Amino acid sequence: MDRAEWNEKERRLRSLMSKHHLDAVVLSRSANVAWLSGGGRSFVNVASEGGVGSLLIAQDAKYLITDVIEAQRLREEEGFGEGGWEIIAEPWHEPRQRLAELTSGLRVSTDGPGTEFVDVGGEVARLRWLLTPAEVDRFRTLGTEAGAAIGEAAAAVRPGMSEHEIAGLLAQATHARGATPIVTLVATDERIRKRRHPLPTDKTLERTAMLVLCARKYGLVASATRLVHFGQVPDDLRQRMRAVATIDAITVASTRPGVPANAIFARIQRAYAEAGYPGEWQHHHQGGPAGYEPREYVATPYTDQVVETVQAFAWNPSVPGAKSEDTFLVTESGQELLTPSPGWPQQQIEVGGQVLERPDILQL
Repeated sequence: MDRAEWNEKERRLRSLMSKHHLDAVVLSRSANVAWLSGGGRSFVNVASEGGVGSLLIAQDAKYLITDVIEAQRLREEEGFGEGGWEIIAEPWHEPRQRLAELTSGLRVSTDGPGTEFVDVGGEVARLRWLLTPAEVDRFRTLGTEAGAAIGEAAAAVRPGMSEHEIAGLLAQATHARGATPIVTLVATDERIRKRRHPLPTDKTLERTAMLVLCARKYGLVASATRLVHFGQVPDDLRQRMRAVATIDAITVASTRPGVPANAIFARIQRAYAEAGYPGEWQHHHQGGPAGYEPREYVATPYTDQVVETVQAFAWNPSVPGAKSEDTFLVTESGQELLTPSPGWPQQQIEVGGQVLERPDILQL
């Protein structure tokens, strides 16, 4: 992480500390450790919110507190050997003491419940939403890799493969690019209509497959969904895909700096009705801003957060049998697609005089 990025993140964190009259902040959630360190992986279990190290930011020092198992990896491979971090490695088999010693007598907050410190986790999460220039560059790299991975995996599926096998293709394509697939969902044929979160099963593919990916790299997460069909695409499936692509395009076009999330959501609700699916939005969340979590928050009719420049968003409208999803960067000049799949068929959707491309079904 370069000096400019650190200076900006430190400024945000110290502003929070000043607001609450704090002497120190402890960050233990893996998303926050990645944010403050420029992508450091403090986790071992990719499914856990916590990690194997905590960051203590005091007025005149910053510490990484971990155990002897992880200290060398974090120092040599995750960037903590640079940037002035003092690494404290405690015995793995003994109760942790150093955090209590270092914070004794101080006014301290943390990014999660369950400790004696004040929980400011929600406010720390807000500090992550506005991306720095370096984070934008990293997100573009991740998005390119995630889009290529899901496109490659989807094009490689074949009838007779189980959903588990298809998930394996998706995981392999993602890992091959140095990213981690933290969500891999696969549905085939009738399961696409039945399940909005289709964890893979032993069911085998006959004609249609839907692949969903959330890929993590540099601590950031990019999301995308793709559908493939073998043979002539049925008119009903094509219509459903057109509907979600249109809702998606309208939502993306509505996501502009200064617009409240609940105003975007109201447009989403109208778009479902205009597409012939009134009320269908109630059966699955519609997405929200992306960053160090797949969704930094999930937008609802009551969310009053305002879109900022520069933020990433991943919307995911769906109807039974079809879904549209990509990750975009919101800037003053418009929306930039971060997760393109090279060679993937596109639908041209006109929204307010602007033409947006959204993924179509790949016919194999």
